[in-house]
Amino acid sequence: MEESTTDIIGIFAAVALMFLVPLVLLADRNDDISQLIANSATSSFVENIIKTGTITSEDYANYINQLNSSGNTYDVSIEIKVLDPNYAQEYTNRRNELGSNQYYSIYTTQIEEKLSNNGGNESNKKIVLKDGDVISVIAKNNNLTLSQSLKNIYYTISGEELHIVAATGSGIIAINGAT
Repeated sequence: MEESTTDIIGIFAAVALMFLVPLVLLADRNDDISQLIANSATSSFVENIIKTGTITSEDYANYINQLNSSGNTYDVSIEIKVLDPNYAQEYTNRRNELGSNQYYSIYTTQIEEKLSNNGGNESNKKIVLKDGDVISVIAKNNNLTLSQSLKNIYYTISGEELHIVAATGSGIIAINGAT
């Protein structure tokens, strides 16, 4: 009787592994593809902004569409630190600036308002940045994928951080944007 109980448990374990392992591997691969799409879209969006010095509503919409093409939904947060230089200078031969430059921040909601349709004027649908401004973009998925569900079961038991698909990009604007 002991052998039949062991055999039954072995059969159930084998069947579970035959279906569970491929499911986990397939779900993991799907998350890897989503991560690749998010990283690629975010880095190309930020690189384009750094090179052109502008954020257009079309570029932002294309970025959101690229993220959504992965099948996930994302929370995108953008922060632009606008350089407010200190033009007070010492009037000596050294011509050093007095004090330090200051930055003020513009956040996602303000950026989306500026990029939204303001009377249909195309010049209102872009943000022009200047040399020295800093941009930071973070995209995190806000839906739970199959792989995340399976991993979170393990992570909750082991006390580790929950798994999430996220991408970040940042840089300093290298050119004054065209108006």
